[in-house]
Amino acid sequence: MPTYTAPTKDMQFVLHDVLNVSASDIPGYADLDRDFTNAILEEAGKLAGGVVAPLNVVGDAEGCSFENGVVGTPTGFKEAFEQVKDGGWTGLDMPEEFGGQNMPAVIGTAVGELFSGANQAFTMYQGLTHGAASAILVHGTEQQKATYLPKMVSCEWTGTMNLTEPHCGTDLGLMRTKAEPQGDGSYKISGQKIFISAGDHDMAENIVHLVLAKIPGGPDGIKGVSLFIVPKVMVNEDGSLGARNGVSVGAIEHKMGIHGNSTCVMNYDEATGYLLGEEHKGMRAMFTMMNEARLGVGMQGLSQAEAAYQNAVEYAKDRLQGRDVTGAKNPDGPADPLIVHPDIRRALMDQKSFVEGGRAFLLWGANLIDQAHRSEDKDADGLVSLMTPVIKGFLTDEGYQSTVQAQQVYGGHGYIEEHGMSQFTRDARITMIYEGANGVQALDLVGRKLAQDSGKHVMAFFEIVKTFCKEHGDDEAMADFVGPLKDASKHLQAAGMYFMQNGMKNPNHALAGSYDFMHLFGHVCLGLMWARMAKAANTALAEGTSDAAFYETKLTTARYYMARRLPATAMHLARIESGSDTVMALDAEQF
Repeated sequence: MPTYTAPTKDMQFVLHDVLNVSASDIPGYADLDRDFTNAILEEAGKLAGGVVAPLNVVGDAEGCSFENGVVGTPTGFKEAFEQVKDGGWTGLDMPEEFGGQNMPAVIGTAVGELFSGANQAFTMYQGLTHGAASAILVHGTEQQKATYLPKMVSCEWTGTMNLTEPHCGTDLGLMRTKAEPQGDGSYKISGQKIFISAGDHDMAENIVHLVLAKIPGGPDGIKGVSLFIVPKVMVNEDGSLGARNGVSVGAIEHKMGIHGNSTCVMNYDEATGYLLGEEHKGMRAMFTMMNEARLGVGMQGLSQAEAAYQNAVEYAKDRLQGRDVTGAKNPDGPADPLIVHPDIRRALMDQKSFVEGGRAFLLWGANLIDQAHRSEDKDADGLVSLMTPVIKGFLTDEGYQSTVQAQQVYGGHGYIEEHGMSQFTRDARITMIYEGANGVQALDLVGRKLAQDSGKHVMAFFEIVKTFCKEHGDDEAMADFVGPLKDASKHLQAAGMYFMQNGMKNPNHALAGSYDFMHLFGHVCLGLMWARMAKAANTALAEGTSDAAFYETKLTTARYYMARRLPATAMHLARIESGSDTVMALDAEQF
């Protein structure tokens, strides 16, 4: 059975050596000293590793049940959820006035990775609730916030987002769910939604659905979509629960992975709903949740890669297969361990360099969110908006590939369920699809985010890279990192220039290269993170750290990424500059 150990030491390195959070002037960051963050991460790690992780295999094997319209969660989920709730983990970074602890998003993100790495399907119940609560927090009336947020922050009530319908996924303008206005300010919601994660279950007494629907007479397409709060059970004026609403589960989906999460077909039969935000502005309100969810999904891809990598390393050290070509390393045994072989090392180094670089990227993104929200920094908000499709798309693509590599280390045993490695791959696969498939993330990046505010934010990113390279260009200890980063950044700039020069003439030239651009951007971001981590490691070693091996390992891993992974930017640029002619050359009938 797979195991999971919370990577708290590496998180501490990123938070303090790289991001230097406690020295930041962002409100709330002064409290984030090493002892404080270590206490939080250690406690979360104990709960994640000791309680939540053992249920990962249980949830995968049992799945959710659906009998007589009632959805049940796997054995042990309900008891574990109570422990998570009792510890206050569900409201870690939510406002105190609604029962949260008001900690920065950077801490909430780190803790989220620990729980997701332990058990992605289980953690989705609280993760989706957090997103729904965030949407109500931003767009709800004072009465709506008072009614729903205290119970959602504590996860006494959970939440969902309802977008997809059987005939429309990405193209939400095609939706048919209707919201008929009533005389009392409420609406009657009718329609069907599919693929609704945590749509129903037995771990909360109420579920607050956020549902996209169209009010008759509104504008056509996406401009006519509104967002509604539709509780499973009606809430009385005094906050007590009343009658069951017209919401039911038609079925639960049988899926490739995340079996422990109840993915439901939801039927709305004149269910009572309440407008959240403005009429016909539903996408604006929903994107508060969607953007948070996309960062969370990037975190899920990373977390599955971390968990799979941990187990692959242990297997590679224990499994005896073949001999080291340079001489036996286990001469008293029948063979050497797998980890002596260069190709196994390559696979493990690919995983290690991605996971650690991706974690730094993710936490930097959360740091930008705190800067945007807590310091009301519009530039930080624009930068994280630019980064969101990269975090979601790149981290999930690469995270999935890392789980495949970890599975491959096991050979045939990785394909056998008793070793549990296939679950990481199956669970990671959904991260590339939901909350906007990664192809859509790439289109969003190239079609919208690059030109946002006249390209201000991508230019700001280039300036960050340029400034780092300039500041450390004369440092001999940084030569292995600055040069490759500078080259990769030039590739990214050249790709952006290609889109500017060719995209207006033929939009397909830009769209055909969008996926490569997302990955090119992702590699440059991880290159920047590894350069920053290398600088932090060099500084620690120069100051005489008592843990030299840790920092030397960081430098070695950074060199690997720069030498073996970052050169992919040249390949992506070559693909982008080939244009769309070969992509679009065949007629539809020729496929």
